[in-house]
Amino acid sequence: MDIRKLEIGDLDRLCAVEEGLFDAPVTRGRARAFLSDPGHAICAAFDEAVMVAFASGTVLRHPDKAPSLFINEVGTRDSHLRQGLGTAVSTALMDWARSEGITEIWLATETDNRPARALYRSMGGDEGVFALYAWGFRWDGD
Repeated sequence: MDIRKLEIGDLDRLCAVEEGLFDAPVTRGRARAFLSDPGHAICAAFDEAVMVAFASGTVLRHPDKAPSLFINEVGTRDSHLRQGLGTAVSTALMDWARSEGITEIWLATETDNRPARALYRSMGGDEGVFALYAWGFRWDGD
């Protein structure tokens, strides 16, 4: 299993990801913008040439505090669940963030997403509760 942070040279590999790993199809323009932006990162696991898991994040910068990493999404193909890949790609993403001097890392998930919550707790994450407000997209959560 090859686990690594993707770079702009991996654009074709990212665009070739088959349905079922990301929420929607990967488009070349969006993938290029993501990989070209130093404030974005994606770490992926490949089983031979097939991407089977990923974790993506965005660096949040503030004028009054150190940057933090928001983990956007963690995904694993159904065929590769329960093999530690979610932990592996998340850890790779966190290691990259720490190598960039980022010390605060956070994410959010739906309260009924038990597998994700179990993963994040197993990685030592502190669970908290907060209110979410959203504009411009449909929110199906509690």
